[in-house]
Formats: sequence, C-alpha cells, structure tokens
Amino acid sequence: MTNDPLLRYRDRFPITQRSNYLISNSLGAMPSAARAAVAKFLDQWDTRGVRSWGDGWWTMQEQVGDHIAHILGATKGSVSMHQNIAVAQEMILSCFRFDGRRNKLVYADRNFPSDQYIHEARARLGARLVRVPAASDGISTEGERIAAAIDDETLIVGIDHVMYRSSAIVDLEPIVAKARKHGAFVVLDVFHSAGIVPIDVQKLGVHAIVGGALKWLCGGPGNCFLWVHPDEVKKLQPTFTGWAAHKNPFAFSPEGQDYRDDGGRFFTGTPNVPALCSGKEGIATIVEIGVDAIRSKSQRQSALLIAAAQRAGLAIKSPLDGARRGGHVALDVPHGYAVCQALSAREIVVDFRPDAGLRVAPHFYNTDAEVEAAVAAIADILASKAYEPFLAQAKKPG
Repeated sequence: MTNDPLLRYRDRFPITQRSNYLISNSLGAMPSAARAAVAKFLDQWDTRGVRSWGDGWWTMQEQVGDHIAHILGATKGSVSMHQNIAVAQEMILSCFRFDGRRNKLVYADRNFPSDQYIHEARARLGARLVRVPAASDGISTEGERIAAAIDDETLIVGIDHVMYRSSAIVDLEPIVAKARKHGAFVVLDVFHSAGIVPIDVQKLGVHAIVGGALKWLCGGPGNCFLWVHPDEVKKLQPTFTGWAAHKNPFAFSPEGQDYRDDGGRFFTGTPNVPALCSGKEGIATIVEIGVDAIRSKSQRQSALLIAAAQRAGLAIKSPLDGARRGGHVALDVPHGYAVCQALSAREIVVDFRPDAGLRVAPHFYNTDAEVEAAVAAIADILASKAYEPFLAQAKKPG
C-alpha cells in the first residue's frame, strides 16, 4: 500500500532499513532519537554530575508517565513508572491483605507467566487461588467464565487484556460488572494491548492497570507502568514502597512514610533515568501518531497476514475476527522454533512461543510487502526444509 500515511514515521526506526522487523509484540523497534536521548543523559552525568537531578532527571518519570496516561485516556500525574511488569504487579498487590474472609484471587491460566507467578506467590500470604482455565477453543479467555468465578469472597481479579500467545482480546465487560457488584478489585495487564489497541480507562471501569512500553510503545526495557483509578488511590497504602513515594522525599523524614496523593504514591526508590531517557522517544511517537490510526492499520495488515497464511495452508492460532484480535497473529507451523531461526537468518524477525507457534506482529512502520514476504518465506522454509540446520539448536530467548 504505497499511500500508507504511517510509513512517514518509518525512517525514525533504523532497524526497519536492515530487517523485516515483525516482532513489535515482543520488542518494539528503537527510534533513532533514543540514542541521542541516552547520549544527552551521559553528557549530563559527565558534565553536571549530581546537579542533573535538578536539571530534569527527577521529574522525567512523571513526564514519561504522563505520555502513558495520554495513551490510556487517564489524567496527568496518575501513572507511576517501574522497572518491569513484576514490580508493577507487586506494587499494587502489596496494598492488600489476604488474611480475611475476602481472600480469593481470581486469574486466568492464559495470563502472562509473570502475572501468574506473582498471583500464586500470594498463596503464602493466605490468598485462595482460583485459576480459570482457557476457553474451549484453547486460545482465548472467556470473560463470562472469569466473571462466574467472582463472588463475595473475591478480593482481586487479575486479567490480561490481550492474550500473549494467541492475541485474543478478553471481553472485560462481564468481568468488571461482576467484580464491582461483589466489591472485588480488578487489575488489568495491558502489556500486549497498549499502543496497538485503543484503551480508555474511564470506559473500561477497572481499578488498576499494569503494562509496559517494551512492545508496541517502542519504549525499550525498563519502562513499565502502573495506573490506579483516582477513586482508589487514597484508599491504598502499598507495603512495597520507597522514599520517592513520600510527599516530600528530599526532607528525608525519619517520621515514616507520608504517601503522595497521586500516581507517585506508587513510586519506589531512585528512578531508572537511563531507561526513561531511552524510552520516552518511542512512547512520544505513539502519542504523536495516535493509537486509533495505529489500530486501523494493524487490523488491515493482520487481516492481510491471515489471508496470505490461509492461502499458504498455514494453521492460525489467533481469532479470525479482527475485533477480537490484538496486534499479532500466531501461526502454528511444524518445527516452529527452527523455522523462526531460519527466518532470522534471512533478516525476517518474528518470534516463537510454546503453545502459540510463530507470532508475527506488523506495526505502523511495516509495509504490506513485508507482511506478505514473511508468509512467503515461512512457506518456502517449510517446503525446502531450510529449517533443518536449526533443529539441533538450544532454544534461546527472542
């Protein structure tokens, strides 16, 4: 599609000039501006030293958080930044006790592993775990099935917005309605939807959101986030805390924690400035483009991808209905890991996940030709058995 208006942003992301980069569901492409931003950080550290905190280092976490808030449809000052999703989850769960009658933690067995591990660790603190199985199709989580598990003894409901294996979007409406009816607190993980699926926290009705900029937001590692509904903020006192969450952190008060009344209530200690520097440029680009425009292109290209895969006889493990699908498409192919490595050798970058297959994820900087070329390459690799040299390789992250 030669008149694609979003391709004008492509040159900002150098890897697109070297590779067919279709893995933004795992790690978004780095904008060239990120290199300059990190270089500025190093120059400040070198020339200004400790004075750099007053030159913008300290407030950067709030600036980046406000970009995230814009993407979520949230208010300024309502988002706290964290190193990874585990820290963000731990932060919000630390606000709750599980030693009372209301101590059930309801979650889906298709949630991302970090979410599950943190939920399951709560059993040692008294949580009664209710793990809801996948839908009958094996690739999604049914909102109604999650909702059915919620009752008056449910304290927390943990759910992923988009399933990381299949790209299935979870129907949140019945979950939120049932949780609010019974007084349960809903924590939504948007790591696989933020930046590719429009999100409006006011309409979703959840109590808290965790996510990250590593993927569709092109923000790189170290830029995860937590949003808590303003009606809930002052009710919560995280036991996982630090000096940055204090109303007056530089007073270094020995009188105990005095929590902030905004998103900063959920800060910990010294912010990760180099990560924030590298991440802010990609996040700002998503704000500039707008998620609605990105979603429109994503739905068109993922439909193109599915049609090409079907013509090639490849099995699909994602919803065929575009309204129920996030940004990536999972292709269930034989010898998936080895095929993934063979693609990488051709500079076609996708990923492989167990029980999902190849996850192919076009983003706003990808061309239609790249999408079709990737499917053609998969078919060729399978037909020619070009994957065979990679069969013996140990599985590596990627």
